[in-house]
Amino acid sequence: MDFHYLTAHEIARLYRRRELSASEMTVAVFSRIEELEDRLHAYITLNKEQALAKAREVDQKLARGEDLPPLAGIPVAIKDNICTKGLRTTCASRILYNFVPPYNATVVEKLMANDVVIIGKTNMDEFAMGSSTENSGFHPTANPWDTSRVPGGSSGGSAAAVASGEAVLALGSDTGGSIRQPAAFCGVVGLKPTYGAVSRFGLVAFASSLDQIGPLARDVTDCALLLQAIAGHDPKDSTSAPRPVPDYQAALRRELKGIKVGLPREYMGQGIDPAVRQVVEQAARQLESLGAVIEETNLPHIEYAVPAYYLIATAEASSNLARYDGVRYGLRSQQSADVMDMFMHTRSQGFGAEVKRRIMLGTYALSAGYYDAYYLRAMKVRTLIRQDLLRALEQFDCLLCPATVTPAFKQGEKVADPLQMYLADITTIPVNLAGLPGIAVPAGQAGGLPVGIQLIGRPFGEDLLLGVAHAFEQSTSHHKLRPQL
Repeated sequence: MDFHYLTAHEIARLYRRRELSASEMTVAVFSRIEELEDRLHAYITLNKEQALAKAREVDQKLARGEDLPPLAGIPVAIKDNICTKGLRTTCASRILYNFVPPYNATVVEKLMANDVVIIGKTNMDEFAMGSSTENSGFHPTANPWDTSRVPGGSSGGSAAAVASGEAVLALGSDTGGSIRQPAAFCGVVGLKPTYGAVSRFGLVAFASSLDQIGPLARDVTDCALLLQAIAGHDPKDSTSAPRPVPDYQAALRRELKGIKVGLPREYMGQGIDPAVRQVVEQAARQLESLGAVIEETNLPHIEYAVPAYYLIATAEASSNLARYDGVRYGLRSQQSADVMDMFMHTRSQGFGAEVKRRIMLGTYALSAGYYDAYYLRAMKVRTLIRQDLLRALEQFDCLLCPATVTPAFKQGEKVADPLQMYLADITTIPVNLAGLPGIAVPAGQAGGLPVGIQLIGRPFGEDLLLGVAHAFEQSTSHHKLRPQL
């Protein structure tokens, strides 16, 4: 049997019927990695011995007839900015190339409690700064649908691994679209949860008020299973919300009759690829055929989202990355005459060009005399954008828009023009600024490349989003398409 493209819930069913073992599945995934990794480069670090040991442990538990969680024995990849005890966590940066955390992130602890098999750490843009996974300090990752194209970023390694069969599920992090954009480019499902719904303890910070960990999966059911495993309050994270976790599996059985879906005009205007617009319009008609009511709406301040985001995110990044000075973690320059010289040489040698660019932008925005003109004004714009979205979501149950304005672009196409690269996240950034949940779902193709739609929900409305996404998915076949590798 070809295991490469089975979903987690299909694999779990085979485990319980004794038609497949966790060890066989884990060996199959590592065989797939050996077959494809030279072309895709989805991983930075593999965890083969520990993964096989964990798979054998799950098989023994199944043989004893133990009642195991739904994800027991499922091979899962972890983005390399999420701390894993005893397993290297680099953030795809040379400054952390040898950092081995002494603790696990809360999401990793939760996955281990669910008996998943952690197979490795996936490639990403350095410190999650990028939209193409070309900014990695190790190597760029290729899109499994067309290896001359990018997989998106910054969770491009996680998305490429799931799309290619190099992992069944993966965790990513989303600061401005870093789960949803690569999910759309690679034809998988990616969900950015509400800020505070999933613990950020152990996630290496890029922009703390925007970062959020979330799942990448081959279908909405798997996405719900992984979210169920990682969601919930964490006393170690002061921004974690003390709320009960809904039953996301039960939410998948939602009927769409009477659901009101808003279609923001601003997302469908200038700059969107005609093929992407057509996919979104077809998705709207499909939801309408399932009983949803589709109406247009306005988000008047959304055009200011990108400049506001890049002021806020870079300001927070300049503060968060100040800790990497050669004293506490990873790289320390050996070409230094004194301590100050060591700080400068370490940061100069350890950080890549994009990280340096964002640190300088953020430091400038926070500097004396410019704080009010830039950072404070961006925060006021952020409030207006959040008010726009919440006002629309009082009228509608969720909003429908493109996940990206184009399909996956060519490697190198936007590297020389940072502004064009920043605009790649134009449809996803508002969700992070407002702290809302958003899910990207495969909805069609353009020129043989996947195209995704995005559904945006109310705060802690992941259950409704999953229900709408599942109903759409089950009425189409886009999620069943696989890259030819």
